[in-house]
Amino acid sequence: MDVIFNCPKCDQELAVDSSGAGSEINCPACNTLITIPEPETVVSRPSAEAAAAARVEPHPINAIASSAAAKVEMHLKVASNKAPESLIAKPLAPLEVAARESDRRLRVKTIKHTDCIEVGHDRYDEMVSNFLIKVGEAHIVNISPINYSHIDIGSQKILTDFGVMIVYKG
Repeated sequence: MDVIFNCPKCDQELAVDSSGAGSEINCPACNTLITIPEPETVVSRPSAEAAAAARVEPHPINAIASSAAAKVEMHLKVASNKAPESLIAKPLAPLEVAARESDRRLRVKTIKHTDCIEVGHDRYDEMVSNFLIKVGEAHIVNISPINYSHIDIGSQKILTDFGVMIVYKG
């Protein structure tokens, strides 16, 4: 037989086997520590006089509370044959998230100083910073400075310059 009760904090309805009565669990909705109540005894139906005496005057009906959407009940079944602390397990990540994270491979991005000069403005620091922010600190594996040589088109001379090589998961 199940014990059906509501969480005192978030009012989530829970159903637990009666053998778990008296033990403590964490609410699966709000993580509050709850003591499972004792099962209620079966009460006989009241007589017609008792029902008439217990009749409550009708209150105005809230249209939203009486709608079909408000009447959807959620019953969470909690097994009681385990230790109380292991009754509630954290849900696994959705499949889309797991698939996205498992496909992370090492990638390399090289940003050269000469590629960051636009119309006389040096935007090297800005471009490196923007790329690092886009990748995110948790995904960066290594950042290495580099020196390289290239031929200047206008003067046909070999020039040395610098840059950065970023290894990241992405």
